[in-house]
Amino acid sequence: MNPRSYRVITLVIAVVIIVLVVAFLSSVFRSGSSSNGITNLAAVEVRSYQGQDLSSISDVPENAIIGTQHINESDYRLTITGLTTKTTVSTYGDILNNHQHYTKVVTLNCVEGWSVKILWEGVLVKDLINEAGVDPRANTVIFHATDGYTTSFPLSYVMDNNIIIAYKMNNITIDAEHGYPFRLVAEDKWGYKWIKWIDEIELSDNPNYQGYWEQRGYSNSGNLSESQYS
Repeated sequence: MNPRSYRVITLVIAVVIIVLVVAFLSSVFRSGSSSNGITNLAAVEVRSYQGQDLSSISDVPENAIIGTQHINESDYRLTITGLTTKTTVSTYGDILNNHQHYTKVVTLNCVEGWSVKILWEGVLVKDLINEAGVDPRANTVIFHATDGYTTSFPLSYVMDNNIIIAYKMNNITIDAEHGYPFRLVAEDKWGYKWIKWIDEIELSDNPNYQGYWEQRGYSNSGNLSESQYS
């Protein structure tokens, strides 16, 4: 082989190697980046917000009537039904992608004696209800969970107080033990009203409806300003 041929072959091999290396590095960078070139990093729990110190998510005990519910996002559906103009059925993605998100710092107070201050992020329950339409006879909202747990509120409480169902705590997506995919942030109510694993919101004309703990002697209103017992 003459020197000229040798140089040509060497150059071709070098070019091929460079092309392969560039292709490999490009695939690596793309796997860790979004389509606009921004690298996606794991969410980090925040411990302060607008000058307020926050509790840690780990400070929130797991309370459940039959254990943690493990819900697959692809199977999840939230149904709005009862005294509505229509029944709506939404996926997890539908809810997050089609509704305005809100954040607020709210303290959860449990009848067991503990409390935690958490930054919650979610969507307004009234937006979901308005999407289904409200029958004039409705005066009560009943929340249902995948484990059979229920609790209720006056319709006016939900509609007038910007009550949210949360999907994040302290900037972290809520995990299974804390209520994934959605937990009610029941402001000014005892913790047993903060229903987890919500899969149905029902409008009713029964203001005396009693949920799981309410049937067992707890206050139907659940107001923090009052005794937790009925």
